[in-house]
Amino acid sequence: MDRPSASVTPKLIRAAERGDQKAASQLVDMLYPLVVTIVRRHLPRGEAEEDLCQEVFLKMFTRLKQYSGKNGFDHWVSKITIHTCYDKLRKLKRRKVMCFADLDTEEANFLFPAECLNEPALEGSPGLAAELLERLLAHLNPRETMIIRLLELEEKSVNEVCDLLDWKPSRVRVTAMRARRKLGTLLAQLEQQSVHPAITP
Repeated sequence: MDRPSASVTPKLIRAAERGDQKAASQLVDMLYPLVVTIVRRHLPRGEAEEDLCQEVFLKMFTRLKQYSGKNGFDHWVSKITIHTCYDKLRKLKRRKVMCFADLDTEEANFLFPAECLNEPALEGSPGLAAELLERLLAHLNPRETMIIRLLELEEKSVNEVCDLLDWKPSRVRVTAMRARRKLGTLLAQLEQQSVHPAITP
């Protein structure tokens, strides 16, 4: 779970809603760590995270009157951030299909160590694993990418994901199933190419 901003009080929220600039600045300072953490988890590398954070806070301030107080303010802001990231992903162009030839030696060895007999398999390489995962996730559609990140990487429950995205459990489960199937197919294709690489003239 993301660390809550315990200092965010109803009084501070109401002051920001009335246009108090000092209160608004305090809210941004308190919530920035939460917002930027979520943005970094879901925004593809190379995209401007600060621009998206500013968009989140703009939405937050324009919707303050909609906050009912039913759930924690951090939770409410988290939902806004998740939906903003999802909208951003939908606008980004999808990358070209990944081929085995696109992998460098380290990446190929990491995925298929049995095929790379001249070098030992990489172990304990979280940076490389993360980079490969990003490249694989780039071939899913935005909602599938979001679901895999929330369920598998952030280890949220189906109910938590439903709450964040305002989805029904069946939609979450079906989307996750399709996403996992696509990832499995992509890995199988890469493995097949590693065994039978294309012959270039």
